[in-house]
Amino acid sequence: MVYRFLAAPRVACGVLVITSLARAASAQTWNDPRSRALVSLATTRRAQQLADTGLTDYHANAHGYVTFLAQLGEGFLTPPKILKADELALEVYWRSPNLSKQRIIGRRDTLLLPTDIQYHRDHLGIVQNNFPNIIRLGDGDEVADVPHPLSPAGLNEYDFAVADSLDIQYPGGRIKVYEVKVRPKDDRKARVIGAVYVDPSGGQVVRMAFNFTRAAFLDKQLEGLEIVLENGLVGTRFWLPRRQEIEIRRSGTWLDYPVRGIIRGRWEISNYEFNINVPVQTFAGPEIVSAPPQQLAQHKWEGRILDALPPDIRAVTDANIAAVQAEARKLVRAQALSRVRSTSISARGISDFARFDRVEGLAVGQGVKRQFGSGFSATLRGRYGIDDNDGKGTATLAWQAPSGFGVRLFGLRDFRQAGDEPERSTVMNSLAAQEFGSDYTDPYFVRGGGIGFDFPQWASIHWSLNASLERHDSLTINARPVTGTFFPTLAVEGQGYYRLTLEGERAPALWFFGTELDADIEVRALLADTAGGRQNIRASIRANLERPFGDQRLVLRTLAAATSHGRGTTSELAFFGGPMTAPGYDYHALWSTAGVSQRVEWHFPIPFVPFSLGRFGRVPSRATLAPFVNAVALEGIPPCGLLDTSDPADRQPNLGCNNRPRAIYPSFGIGFLTPFDLIRLDVARGVNNGRWAFYIDISREFWSIL
Repeated sequence: MVYRFLAAPRVACGVLVITSLARAASAQTWNDPRSRALVSLATTRRAQQLADTGLTDYHANAHGYVTFLAQLGEGFLTPPKILKADELALEVYWRSPNLSKQRIIGRRDTLLLPTDIQYHRDHLGIVQNNFPNIIRLGDGDEVADVPHPLSPAGLNEYDFAVADSLDIQYPGGRIKVYEVKVRPKDDRKARVIGAVYVDPSGGQVVRMAFNFTRAAFLDKQLEGLEIVLENGLVGTRFWLPRRQEIEIRRSGTWLDYPVRGIIRGRWEISNYEFNINVPVQTFAGPEIVSAPPQQLAQHKWEGRILDALPPDIRAVTDANIAAVQAEARKLVRAQALSRVRSTSISARGISDFARFDRVEGLAVGQGVKRQFGSGFSATLRGRYGIDDNDGKGTATLAWQAPSGFGVRLFGLRDFRQAGDEPERSTVMNSLAAQEFGSDYTDPYFVRGGGIGFDFPQWASIHWSLNASLERHDSLTINARPVTGTFFPTLAVEGQGYYRLTLEGERAPALWFFGTELDADIEVRALLADTAGGRQNIRASIRANLERPFGDQRLVLRTLAAATSHGRGTTSELAFFGGPMTAPGYDYHALWSTAGVSQRVEWHFPIPFVPFSLGRFGRVPSRATLAPFVNAVALEGIPPCGLLDTSDPADRQPNLGCNNRPRAIYPSFGIGFLTPFDLIRLDVARGVNNGRWAFYIDISREFWSIL
């Protein structure tokens, strides 16, 4: 671990290097005389406010980013999406003994999705003097009245233990500092948890890294609040702010879908000037103020905000912040950091409340989830179809350990979809099915139950294993659209099966050569529950690979599936056709026992007319064009008696054999993504017996909550 204190005009900075470990964390001795003496010295030094160091005042510049991000999904494995990014330039003033002033002289923002978020004033500035004796954050709305560890009150409220020793090299010398672990004596009170790094020769604080107990959070939606303050040895004499990070996470559920909002602040402080006789009048009024809008607009910036953001800003958790979280979990009980949850509405998306398809017609549903504590939970969801006059539902009893390992018992009486890739969002499909008879689903009926196991991440993939006993049956059309006609449902032989499924999911994350990769892997086996019955083994993989090139982006999407084509297992075939897997071909018109779909797409910005959204910001002046090519290769031949595609709309069993040859089915087209990438419009043409097609849908990033 190396901390480099970057040089600036009139500033000489050192380099902090860990050279030895005083003792392992497992051998820490809490509140021993050495630890108590060191924190007492640091507390005394803080009380003196640098008065005896010859530093009477200073001026510095701070440059930083305050970014608001959103994260969705169980376990929050997918990297957060930036909604809004602000870049700020500050003038920072300090005067002995404890006067602080910060003036925002430059501010610009980029809005990537509509949001009306307003930051607390103290989120727009840095922390001076490593916090006062009583810590407040979010203008007192997030954290208030938490005693500082290095304060007279804190000496009695916290335990301390010296851990690592570190050597600091700077031009002309070297000093040693110590890492001191900090934990509250009572973790049920509003306290901090973490570590401070202290220079034993003078008691100066070199670094602080900490978060808070659950009791410290006044906002009950707060999940975590971590802070890292790094000081630089400036002018070989003074430890002053050099780099700071803060991460504030709020989480909850939208329906039963986990939602997290993240505020990340990153600051660099430089260009110190000492003892310049800053007037006392400078410090009048609030600590953080802003220059007039005209002056803010005149500040000169380089490049775009998104180009200058730190490369790890979209990481699930920043490395420094993750280290603070991990240390806190070691120092206190898990209950001191976690929230208590009870009963809540359960739904995977808004379509769980209402949807429309050709089998059920209008279907309405509801769900409930109960958290029992100690990792146990129960979920019950139900749905009733108006046109088929039938109820469906699922029930799950689950336990999950902090390590990520979990066990689930489940039962279901519900629909399951054939195919590997949804071709349309559920909301858009409901509208198209009801109005035009265009239903892009292939459901079949499943009744049964089983057990599932969830495993901690291994090789960047989260694995799960499910075993169940099920019965599969075909479904019939019961609904009638306003216009048009529904094509027949998928023919599935009524049969009981033992089903074993291994699934692996790689959440979107950086990969080789600057790419971002997410993938899903599935291997499943079906074995009929009767002697001499049919059996089938199937494997599939979906992968999305993206690579930015400045303002432009290369997008690759791959779907491959293969089945052992046991006769009677129609639902296990590889299906292609539709806007995602084969644009320009009818829905699931391409099918076989094995096939691959490959898409290559290029995104580049184009001008767009901006306009105001009121308090939700302003629509940017750029949209996106996305020309693409796609090809499907059918490799296998289904056995006779399963499906007949002489007419793509004819999907009844026992009418013959597939006469579609092994071939390539290419298509090409162009997509238009509106600002914020909320809506996508595609025009595509299937080349090999395909057609021209037009598609409109909500961005795929939001399908999971629709």
